[in-house]
Amino acid sequence: MKQYSPACDQNKDPILAVIKPLLGKATSVLEIGSGTGQHCVYFAKALPHLVWQASDQAMYLPSVTAWINEAQLNNTPTALTLNVCHVWPKSSYDAIFSANTTHIMSWEMVLDFFKGVGETLNTNGLFILYGPFNYNGQYTSESNAKFDLWLAQQNPQSSIRDFEALNRLAEQAGLTLIDDYEMPANNRILVWKKS
Repeated sequence: MKQYSPACDQNKDPILAVIKPLLGKATSVLEIGSGTGQHCVYFAKALPHLVWQASDQAMYLPSVTAWINEAQLNNTPTALTLNVCHVWPKSSYDAIFSANTTHIMSWEMVLDFFKGVGETLNTNGLFILYGPFNYNGQYTSESNAKFDLWLAQQNPQSSIRDFEALNRLAEQAGLTLIDDYEMPANNRILVWKKS
């Protein structure tokens, strides 16, 4: 049941270096698209002052649950079944974190994703989004261009999203961009705050 992603292992420390100071005052984080579950347990262990709530679509939860059960941390509750297009948790959170999701989702899902984030974040809460993004309709690297081609072959609805389009959705959801971090492997971390 427990899945392993080499990419998660490679990016966990650079991501943690950025999110640790951002989440210093947070008490609760909702992770959207927990995938294998590796990030959840790694970040929860490094940030014991907050509750790290993993979530994903039902088919991915066995792996997330296996990682959570093995880690035996007291700040990782049972993972939630969450499809961004359906009902979101009734709880609200100080932060929402998501890694490598918007390029996998269809654009319709991305629309619902940002709407849900706006409704589920506490006031002054942070939305932290990691992944590859295009700027001014341009790829930031040759490897991202190749990756986008590969994504389209897997699923025509998947593609690297334009930063400007995502920022418009964030603004519509009541979020303001406060930071854009350059990350290894031609990725970024975008951080919005709910005003």
